Amino acid sequence: MIGIPAGLLYANAIEWAVHKHVLHGIGRRRSSMWSFHFHEHHKASRRNEMVDPDYERPALGAHAQGKELLGLALLAAAHAPLLPVAPLFTTTLMASGMLYYRRHKRAHQDVEWGREHLPWHYDHHMGPNQDANWCVTFPWFDHVMGTREPYKGTPREAADREKRAARARRAAKRAARTETTAA
Repeated sequence: MIGIPAGLLYANAIEWAVHKHVLHGIGRRRSSMWSFHFHEHHKASRRNEMVDPDYERPALGAHAQGKELLGLALLAAAHAPLLPVAPLFTTTLMASGMLYYRRHKRAHQDVEWGREHLPWHYDHHMGPNQDANWCVTFPWFDHVMGTREPYKGTPREAADREKRAARARRAAKRAARTETTAA
């Protein structure tokens, strides 16, 4: 039975380490195969108030969502040989990968759900420091490693949301004026 909690902790540790060191470390270099995460996914999330339109596309493809799924499949394949030796651990690890994908996708499709249920991930994308809050499914290793930085519900978030709303109102007014002028 120790395989289940061990699998959950190990999955969270891998999630934290891969996100920090691979996706944000190596992935900052545009020439890296991992650059999709920082240069596509983060850019889309910041531009669209956390929404990433790639999650509306078919899951498999040469876009951020497809590359994310490929990475998860490679991690599962790398751990599959452990299945006969540690079935509960390995099954928990694979289930954690599926949970990661489902929660991550939903957080980038339904922003209010993500803000409410995964505030640490919302904080990662929308907060001032995108080099913190590395966990998606559970914030355990962010707490252990001291990388959890709350943003949701802070005065800074309220001010940032008001600025974005004011920008959206100004853009809507400009669009309405342009539409009226064109008519």
